[in-house]
Amino acid sequence: MTAKEHYDNHLGAFYSWMAGNFEVKQNEHQQFLAEHHIIPASTKYAVDLGAGHGIQSVSLARLGFKVKAIDFNRTLLAELKQNGKNLDIDVIEDDIRLFNKHINTKPELIICWGDTITHLESIREIEQLLNNCCEALGEMGKLILSFRDYSTELTGDNRFIPVNSDENRILTCFLEYFPAYVRVTDQLYEKEGTGWVQKVSSYNKIRIDPAAIKNHLKQLGMKISFEGIMSRMNTIIAIKSN
Repeated sequence: MTAKEHYDNHLGAFYSWMAGNFEVKQNEHQQFLAEHHIIPASTKYAVDLGAGHGIQSVSLARLGFKVKAIDFNRTLLAELKQNGKNLDIDVIEDDIRLFNKHINTKPELIICWGDTITHLESIREIEQLLNNCCEALGEMGKLILSFRDYSTELTGDNRFIPVNSDENRILTCFLEYFPAYVRVTDQLYEKEGTGWVQKVSSYNKIRIDPAAIKNHLKQLGMKISFEGIMSRMNTIIAIKSN
């Protein structure tokens, strides 16, 4: 199953619940951006690749950016429209690999947050997306990435990851490792009436070596200004230096 099919048929319906309280997560993200001086400086345009239900887009808009929010899942984009009501956010339903066709002004910021780049189909596709981002950015433009490091395999019971639960839902993630990708199975138990119903769907994520991503960005003339772990994800801020 492709990432789009997985979101359209399974994960999109409960993604916002899985992610946690929107206001809390959005405030945390906005604080991260502010702490790293991510504020409008030139064109004021920002692109949010894999915008989901709007944590990044809302944060950017509240900091003064004009945001193009791109995602392939209609359910999440409908939630984004509500979460970003009255903010300067242009909501676009499309594949993030095609973001260039929606750009008519060079953005000063492109963000691809929350493990989105691992949803692509190969390392080559990831590199091509990074190439396109670098080309699209204006002078001194910034690229922000966050992604999980699947290069080290989890084994045994550690492959079962509890994600979220309440009195009506229990979500567990199971990982299976292959040379180029990890198969992610989202197993949801949902209470219906007096019983529980199991809903299961799997999709693949590309195994990324963080060092390889940094090296590729440097080859594109990007300067790494920040790298660290945020919300258990590798996070990189890179600046276009030429």
